[in-house]
Amino acid sequence: MSAGGFLDWLYGLQVHGIKLGLTNITELLRRLGDPQDRFKSVHVAGTDGKGSVAACIEAVLRRSGFATGLYTSPHLVDFNERIRVSGRMIDDERLSELAAELMPVVDRMAAEGMRCTFFEATTALAFMHFEREGVEYAVVEVGMGGRFDATNVITPEVCAICNISLEHTEYLGCTLESIAYEKAGVMKPGVPCVTMNSDPVFETLSAVAAEKGAPLTRVLPEDIVLRASRRDGVDFTYRGEDRTVSIPGRHQAANAALAIAALSTLDGFEERIRDNLREGLASTEWACRMQKVGGLPLIIDVTHTRKGSEDLAADIRELYGKVLLVFGALGDKDLEHISENLSGIAERAIVTAPDSDRAASVDRLLPIAEGFFEQVVPAADVAEAMDTAFGMRHEDETILVTGSLHMAGEALVWLRRTYS
Repeated sequence: MSAGGFLDWLYGLQVHGIKLGLTNITELLRRLGDPQDRFKSVHVAGTDGKGSVAACIEAVLRRSGFATGLYTSPHLVDFNERIRVSGRMIDDERLSELAAELMPVVDRMAAEGMRCTFFEATTALAFMHFEREGVEYAVVEVGMGGRFDATNVITPEVCAICNISLEHTEYLGCTLESIAYEKAGVMKPGVPCVTMNSDPVFETLSAVAAEKGAPLTRVLPEDIVLRASRRDGVDFTYRGEDRTVSIPGRHQAANAALAIAALSTLDGFEERIRDNLREGLASTEWACRMQKVGGLPLIIDVTHTRKGSEDLAADIRELYGKVLLVFGALGDKDLEHISENLSGIAERAIVTAPDSDRAASVDRLLPIAEGFFEQVVPAADVAEAMDTAFGMRHEDETILVTGSLHMAGEALVWLRRTYS
């Protein structure tokens, strides 16, 4: 089967929706020979910064000479982005090869009443690829929550839990404590876990860690000193050592410090990894994290939470000043507070809806935005919003696209079509 045919089949599994639980993924992997048991792993959970922390860890491990895997979600433009080995996306040929093995197993399970979801099948595919490619360390980002996320079948060498805030409340609960409990589900007995969360989240994480016998370490904010925030990265000091991470945004210093803390728990850290921290962090690439598109007055960012928008606004204010905003978000996000935070860096906003069943409609977002911005222009979709933004921007004004990973991905598609 072609890669395109496989992806059509895979996306067809989305009719099964989101099903949190480990029964199906455990059985699916068992029938595939449990590929997840044939490589070491690092598990990254949380709300904000998961992708950046995972990218930092993978870059350092790769610089240290390990064959690495990186599994993240969702993708920006191409499905293949989700699964990488030693920095390279899975290609269509390998995708087709693995599909020929995976699809019959998933179909047989469905016939037996065990219907795998899109994410479960994708997770199994990633683990199959990592096994076949001889990956030594896979860095695995949690999809949603942690306790019942399909990725939680691995027994990692270390877990990293990034900043936790309110998200996916219909699945994870309506309080920080309940969400923290779900995300703490990635902890395993005897497996170290690192985090930067403060109370009340840290209190919940500590209780789960004690119950499971998982050594928990908290990275303290006072151990991180920001030295410079630039448009192409951040210079900081962590525990007395100067570092640079090549992802812009002040909060990336904390993400990089959390990555260092996770790496420091691994066997062979002193002998093999420590000396590669500097070059690994300085070479980390992670798209659409306050990314300035070369040659254009355009910044693309995936921020979608209240805390993330607060950090983004502070960074944009410092590095760029006022911007013209293109904004859209998923309906389960904190639309009011995100809009309020972004209004501090934009007086004019173009609001739209990304192409997702979960997107907040323009009709819903428009009155919220009108309460915070001086001028609000609706657009039917992201492409129309981008055309509108470039048509109405003032000279020397920068456009910021944010609110959702879907927004960022569709902006990239628009760029390819418009400037290729």
